[in-house]
Amino acid sequence: MAVKIRLARRGRKKLALYDVVVADARAPRDGRFIEKIGTYNPNTNPATINLNEEKALQWVMNGAQPTDTVKAMLSYRGILLRKHLQIGVNKGAITQEQADQKFNDWKQAKESRITGKVDTLAQKKAEDAKARLAAEAKVKEARAEAINKKKVVPAEEAPAEDAAATEAPTE
Repeated sequence: MAVKIRLARRGRKKLALYDVVVADARAPRDGRFIEKIGTYNPNTNPATINLNEEKALQWVMNGAQPTDTVKAMLSYRGILLRKHLQIGVNKGAITQEQADQKFNDWKQAKESRITGKVDTLAQKKAEDAKARLAAEAKVKEARAEAINKKKVVPAEEAPAEDAAATEAPTE
């Protein structure tokens, strides 16, 4: 029996959410599965990936084949790196402490990059909102100025007509 780690779709139309599941390769996409090991939400920026890393590592070490998308997610979360390091430990190339240290160093660097991206996106969003507000204020001032010009022009013409009308009857 070939076992795959893949995505099972759920959620509504045009707003998909996915479960990361371990399933028999012959089972339908949204059908029977062996175990649910996490969720994936591509609608957020950056995409939200919640995985039970221990279960995912266990399944990968036992030979479960991830699909392309899940493989990218496992790589992003460091599970494939952990597998690589664990194989090195099993072969005796490095010790478990060295493998754990390498993985922790990588994990800290990855978390800092993710945090930096989130901060950059939040800052850009704030700047865009500020720019939209400034542009809206400019448009509002231009409209107010145009309205004031329309009000001032008839008011200036009206006294001139009144003066002409008052002079005409005296003659």
